[in-house]
Amino acid sequence: MKSNGKLLEVAQVFFKMGCIAFGGPAAHIAMMEEEVVNKRKWMSRQHFLDLIGVTNLIPGPNSTEMTMHCGHERAGVPGLFVAGVSFIFPAVLITGFFAWLYTTYGSLPNVEPFVYGIKPAVLAIIAGAVLKLGKKALKGWELGVLGLLVVAASLLGFNEVTVLLVAGILGTIYFTSKSKLMDSPKSIVPLVLLQISTTTVVKITSLKVFWTFLKVGSVLYGSGYVLFAYLDAELVSAGWLTQQELMDAIAVGQFTPGPVLSTATFIGYQLTGFWGAIAASLGIFLPSFLFVLILNPLIPKMRKSKVLGHFLNSVNVAAVAVMVGVLFEMSRVILINDWRAIVIAVMSIGITFGLKKSNAMWTVLGGSLLGYLLLLF
Repeated sequence: MKSNGKLLEVAQVFFKMGCIAFGGPAAHIAMMEEEVVNKRKWMSRQHFLDLIGVTNLIPGPNSTEMTMHCGHERAGVPGLFVAGVSFIFPAVLITGFFAWLYTTYGSLPNVEPFVYGIKPAVLAIIAGAVLKLGKKALKGWELGVLGLLVVAASLLGFNEVTVLLVAGILGTIYFTSKSKLMDSPKSIVPLVLLQISTTTVVKITSLKVFWTFLKVGSVLYGSGYVLFAYLDAELVSAGWLTQQELMDAIAVGQFTPGPVLSTATFIGYQLTGFWGAIAASLGIFLPSFLFVLILNPLIPKMRKSKVLGHFLNSVNVAAVAVMVGVLFEMSRVILINDWRAIVIAVMSIGITFGLKKSNAMWTVLGGSLLGYLLLLF
């Protein structure tokens, strides 16, 4: 009964998060940190940082994989699957509904007024998480310097996985040499990106949809823009979709809560209807469950190793630094020349840092309502 109670708790936490998690992976992880570290004490902030650092080095949606890690910490392997499904389900359901509207009526409803205020509100949520995680990650001036270099590299547009990996290796070499350890560091590399081939398809079936999205989910690193490139190569080039249809699908993934990979649900529905939506959703998310299932038990062992501990410390600082870069870029895009967005961001920052028990859900909902009201003027 106790294990069932934990699974129910995991389901409730991540279903709620899946309903309000706007703003991309950095915002999702910030909400997660508030919920599972600060509020529920499922794990230490250090372990949460370790999970973030290592998760950034594997393919798939990082924030979704973090939900799986958190579920595993709370309720074991069943918790891993319950957390992932609970977080993904709202996005898949909402995206599937939009896909039905799009297919039936040829257009999408105008939800922009309600989404508008959420964007500046999540900046405050990300800033709060960066501050707390940064305090834990910075264990010396050397890591601070490494973090600044990663922020610079991130803002200059370097690939974030490459930056994280290089930071981890450099940090490992430096700190291992400093502590005069004789063991040579074991390199940790992400799974090799496979070249996705474009296949000419005569007839589209749900099985082919599943296989296509399974390939994409197995090798995808990066943001929604990277997803666009992969799907353009797989679907548009093969004649399955027009580029406009793909752009509409990506747009839906951007303004719905949860992982942007729910775009797959929208596309699957366009291709072969209901079963296509199911096949695409299963295909793109299934690899993440397998990666996390394999990786999660290894992370505590890595922390116990002095050499791999140096690697984790360096990657953790780099991961927080990447979040700083994301925060800066999002702020630049959202706030410049928009007084309404600035008002919402300032108020959200006041709530996030001014109240001891601020809640990300109310910050998101408050930002949405305030944005809608301000657009009336």
